[in-house]
Amino acid sequence: MSTSEESGVAARRFDVADAAVVLLDARLTVSGWTADAERLFGHRSAEAVGRSVAGLLMPEDAARLPALARRCVRDGRWTGLLAVRHRDGHPVVATVRVLPAMEAVDGPPRWVALAADTAGTPGWGMSRGVLERMAAHSPIGIAIVDTDLRFVWSNAALEQFGGGPGHERIGKRLADIQPGLDAAALEEVMRQVLETGATVAGYEHVGTVRSAPHRRTAHAMSFTRLDDDQGIPLGVYYTVVDVTERHRARERLTLLDRAGKSIGRTLDVTRTAQELADLAVPGLADLVTVDLLETVLDGGEPAPGPTGGPLSGPDAVPLRRAGHRSVDDEGPESSAGIGQVARYRADAPPITALTGGGSWIEERLDPLADAWTADLPRGGAAFPGPGPHTAMIVPVRARGTTLGITTFFRSRRAEPFDHDDLGLAEEFVARAALCLDNARRYTRERDAALVLQRHLLPHRLPEQDAMEVAACYRPADELTGLGGDWFDVIPLSGARVALVVGDVVGHGIEAAAAMGRLRAAVQTLADLDLPPEEVLAHLDDLVDRTGQETGPGTAPRADGVRTRGASCLYAVYDPVGGRLSMAAAGHGLPAVVAPDGTVDFPELPQGPELGVGGPPFESVELRLAEGSVLTLCTDGLLAAEGPADRRDAAADRERLRRVLGQPAPDLDERCLAVVDALVPVRPPDDVVLLMARARRLPADRTVSWELPGDPASVAEVRKRTSRQLCEWGLDELTFTTELVVSELFTNAIRHADGPIRLRLIMSRTLVCEVWDASPTAPHLRHPKTTDEGGRGLFLVSQCTQRWGTRYTQDGKIIWTEQSLAGPTF
Repeated sequence: MSTSEESGVAARRFDVADAAVVLLDARLTVSGWTADAERLFGHRSAEAVGRSVAGLLMPEDAARLPALARRCVRDGRWTGLLAVRHRDGHPVVATVRVLPAMEAVDGPPRWVALAADTAGTPGWGMSRGVLERMAAHSPIGIAIVDTDLRFVWSNAALEQFGGGPGHERIGKRLADIQPGLDAAALEEVMRQVLETGATVAGYEHVGTVRSAPHRRTAHAMSFTRLDDDQGIPLGVYYTVVDVTERHRARERLTLLDRAGKSIGRTLDVTRTAQELADLAVPGLADLVTVDLLETVLDGGEPAPGPTGGPLSGPDAVPLRRAGHRSVDDEGPESSAGIGQVARYRADAPPITALTGGGSWIEERLDPLADAWTADLPRGGAAFPGPGPHTAMIVPVRARGTTLGITTFFRSRRAEPFDHDDLGLAEEFVARAALCLDNARRYTRERDAALVLQRHLLPHRLPEQDAMEVAACYRPADELTGLGGDWFDVIPLSGARVALVVGDVVGHGIEAAAAMGRLRAAVQTLADLDLPPEEVLAHLDDLVDRTGQETGPGTAPRADGVRTRGASCLYAVYDPVGGRLSMAAAGHGLPAVVAPDGTVDFPELPQGPELGVGGPPFESVELRLAEGSVLTLCTDGLLAAEGPADRRDAAADRERLRRVLGQPAPDLDERCLAVVDALVPVRPPDDVVLLMARARRLPADRTVSWELPGDPASVAEVRKRTSRQLCEWGLDELTFTTELVVSELFTNAIRHADGPIRLRLIMSRTLVCEVWDASPTAPHLRHPKTTDEGGRGLFLVSQCTQRWGTRYTQDGKIIWTEQSLAGPTF
């Protein structure tokens, strides 16, 4: 397009009601004065032509004329405000656009000035100087683009964002002057403003500008369409405000809010370290590593304060990678290096931060001096792109103790770390450090509690013939800790077996200790061969006395563990007759799976929990068919559906019935399958499930006789015992067994009245039982050499593995057990 055509286009775009055209020669003398100019300024053509423009302007603008002329020559055009002296003397403020009138090759340059009166526009009646200062000295960047989105004007404040001075922008588009911005997105907003006329305010753009090529900046921009008097769009007027600090502050607050929600969601040290790394990438860094002392990962107690002291080798400070995240992490590679040893030189910045306890920042890493990063588990491949160019190291410190270090790198983002970033990183690490220390302390306590609990629980189930037993114990989730659930299988006299499940209120070490006390008490009471309801009664008294020992001056337990309120179910099974007797203290829902798979829930009287007081305990007795499976469990088995007081008992029974009805050839597999079906991976409470398949002793492995309480019956007892042992093939036990039954029978004749019964049972041991109607307990004596008697029970104790007494409703039973392998003395 020629200069004359450009002038014509400019004239058409500047065509308003009061537009005036004035022709100027190279010396800025008026050579043409139109009727519009005469109407606007009052001077007739004859008065204006031939006069210098300076003579027509107000004094202040006349003084500016030489500078404006030089800008016209330099830029080829000029647009601005001028104050012209009207013929009657008052100033007329006009918007003036000066364009070349012809090509310079035809002679000296000539100019055409297009002027429009601004007096009729609201707000333009003020002085021209005020208006210019408003635009030129405004701290807000202002620019105008035409309908082609090319710059036609901008103020000086816009230059602070880069892109050169205003006159260099004229005719250019945004992408030409600011390649770091997303020009396409911004121009799309401008086009929408041109099309719709709707103003867009507060549009925030984040990127880099030429004035700060290594720093991400944020700008708030507003766009408004400019229309002429006929409503035809002339272009877009927009403003720019630097809101980088506000944007970064908002980002920091967002990250800190995320830190509070995402760090420390578990009580796992490694997972918490990984949460810290995940949070900081990519919001703060391109690569984050978290290295912790080995003692921290193991739940140990690191030395208080920084890990100061001489470093004599690469392993002087044992660090392991606990967290890692990079912008390049994808798939399984994202966890590479976790658990590996992180070695650094003794004089490397990580070790300096670790031993000194202070943060370290380097805004610009020397590419030749970052060898301390070479020993990272993933080596140079751990860094995205060409490698890190800026780094921060923050020690992980909590409660005065250094736990490790966290290292932050940037490689893709050109902006270096600054002290604001360091402050944010320190805030992240400080929050994570407390969570890590809590997790470390919890890991230590949980491991100790787990070891204690596993030592208190049965290591293996005892061998016995009464029942085939399988047990499954699953500890609680790490957020709630270990509980006080326990189980026990206790062989009793007469080939019987006692089954126990119980639950102590609370979690942690104290719950495990309380469980150990109760388990020991139950085993002691079981050795007395008491009925189930009496065992629970004695246990209830013990718990009540223990609770009363905690006086007002005793400090409360840290986790609220209390033995009062504990529950227990105690059951005794006799394989000779297939009878099962059981009683419960706040513990219920035993189930019996018949050999045909039918599931039944015996009506068990619910006694009060231990130590809380209430009605006496009651037992129930039932007969189990051979092959039936007795199922005993703690409340945690069904805890996934919520607390027991909020669950429906009928629904619990139906859920348990459905799962127990599933057949399985192996009892251990069946026990595990039930737990897997009802218990989540991380249960809210400890779970104990005990399953016992009933066996029956064959009828030919037990024999019973009743003889009168006459001394003459002793010989008959010896004869029958010898004959029975011969039938069982236990000839080696004949001598000792005859001696045992003779002493027991003689002792019963001496201290009791009425008939006496003898029963022999061949199980894993040879059991001899002598019943009499006397409630008097026998006592083992150690007679002197001069005593004539009192050696009966002493001989019995020496000839047998164990012996004891249990009481019945109509007397007592003295029993002994001998090894089937023969006497051991």
